[in-house]
Amino acid sequence: MSKIHVTSEIAPLKKVLLHKPGNELLNLTPDTLSRLLFDDIPYLPDAIKEHEEFAKALTDNGVEVVYVEDLMADVLDLSEVIRDRFIRQFVYEAGIRTPKYKNLVIDYLDQITNSKKLVLKTMEGIQIGDISRRKRNIEKSLTDLIDEEDKFIAEPMPNLYFTRDPFASIGDGISLNKMYSVTRNRETIYAEYIFNFHPEYKDMVPKYYDRYYPYHIEGGDILNLNEHILAVGISQRTTPEAIDQLAKNLFKDPECKIDTILAFNIPNSRAFMHLDTVFTQIDYDKFTYHPGIMDTLQVFEITEGDDPNSYEDLNVTEINDSLENILSKYLKRNIILIPCAGGDKVSAEREQWNDGSNTLCIAPGVVVVYDRNNLTNNTLRSNGLKVIEIHGAELSRGRGGPRCMSMPLVREDL
Repeated sequence: MSKIHVTSEIAPLKKVLLHKPGNELLNLTPDTLSRLLFDDIPYLPDAIKEHEEFAKALTDNGVEVVYVEDLMADVLDLSEVIRDRFIRQFVYEAGIRTPKYKNLVIDYLDQITNSKKLVLKTMEGIQIGDISRRKRNIEKSLTDLIDEEDKFIAEPMPNLYFTRDPFASIGDGISLNKMYSVTRNRETIYAEYIFNFHPEYKDMVPKYYDRYYPYHIEGGDILNLNEHILAVGISQRTTPEAIDQLAKNLFKDPECKIDTILAFNIPNSRAFMHLDTVFTQIDYDKFTYHPGIMDTLQVFEITEGDDPNSYEDLNVTEINDSLENILSKYLKRNIILIPCAGGDKVSAEREQWNDGSNTLCIAPGVVVVYDRNNLTNNTLRSNGLKVIEIHGAELSRGRGGPRCMSMPLVREDL
């Protein structure tokens, strides 16, 4: 089997990528919450416990769990050349342009000899006070007199535990994403190095999108319905232009089996930031969804264009039918839609905000969910689902559930 193999949202999950929340969460403040895409500050000790509970729920069900920080440390251990290149690229992408501080931060990071500690430091952020005052005073400047010790010269990346978004597994390849915000786009550097250099993945994983493309797309908007059909959300975080580019790359790869993309145009809002916050597959014939998207939802079919010599040509058609009928037609079975919180409007809005629709399916009819969404969870059970609940009071403050916190690397075939 390929190193990446995901052709379904529901096939038994064999290997998944996580990131354990770390000190980057301690570097959130009320003033930076909005810019760093959080609504509240999680309590780190409890967030770690909740995440460990999530990882255990996966391993207890036969899933191999690997971590971004460990794979990235493996990469940095390969050679000094790769390590130096990563440090310099990290500093550039952090926006450090002042020659003095660029050199000071490069030197500071280079002194961290343990590769995993180096990776974690780039994730948690770097403050002026981390740099030796003696080194800073060698060349004095106005910046040194004005900026305070606690100012971040490389901001933290607190969203990293949402591993679903920086890249997406598609069939035997990946989409290495250009993300919506500057804050999150910096996260994709780790996937870039892992897939370019890690011995397990180097030269073995096709890349269907690249972080250097101009249009933003995120993994929470990408759902593998089967080996031939991909669902992609047009959302706050993913543009139609990015979907066009992804489609062209997929269709032109002779090894790729995907021949149809269903583009779901959902409302542009923080509450519905990704398709998987309002819509996920949980069994062969079942999807959970948020009723609040139904009035404005548009669905488009994208297939390869009629001109075989044209890279740009695509066939795009709006599908005017109910969501239930559309899914039934393309998946060739009768589909049951299960509303968040059983369909009650107020409860559905509350539980969707707390990731009630953001389920992680680890086998047909088996889902991992937050325990706090009791109405949704009971509705799933009444529809025959096996529901594995985890605590998420702190993790959910970042606006993401079990699907957001996981990137499947390998699933079995159905």
